[in-house]
Amino acid sequence: VQLQAFGGGLVQAGGSLTLSCADSGRTFSRHPIGWFRLAPGKEREFVAAISWRRDTMRYSDSVKGRFTISRDNGKNTVYLQMNSLKPEDTAVYYCAAPDAVDYSGNYAPVRPSEYAFWGQGTLVTVSS
Repeated sequence: VQLQAFGGGLVQAGGSLTLSCADSGRTFSRHPIGWFRLAPGKEREFVAAISWRRDTMRYSDSVKGRFTISRDNGKNTVYLQMNSLKPEDTAVYYCAAPDAVDYSGNYAPVRPSEYAFWGQGTLVTVSS
């Protein structure tokens, strides 16, 4: 499994960014993908997760209504569209995948402990 997140950068408050997570080591098929973030001085925080069939999407309260997670299984890529960005969204964003296969089609875990594979993060900086 080789997850890689990219698309971060510097953006002004109120702006938008789209992050991508690609897996060059295996297909995304039957595996949910989650996004987490780590800000200086804070604990790792769940952001969003999507099941492999896209039946289930979960969001943290802090990003609900502003961020949208989506996936293209044919391209082995998951996206995180981030709108109305705030300075408190500044963090390194990571994508992750559990080792467990999703047989139900609606498995989208929110706990970091359920994720086995983590990609290198991408830095998002939101200026005020």
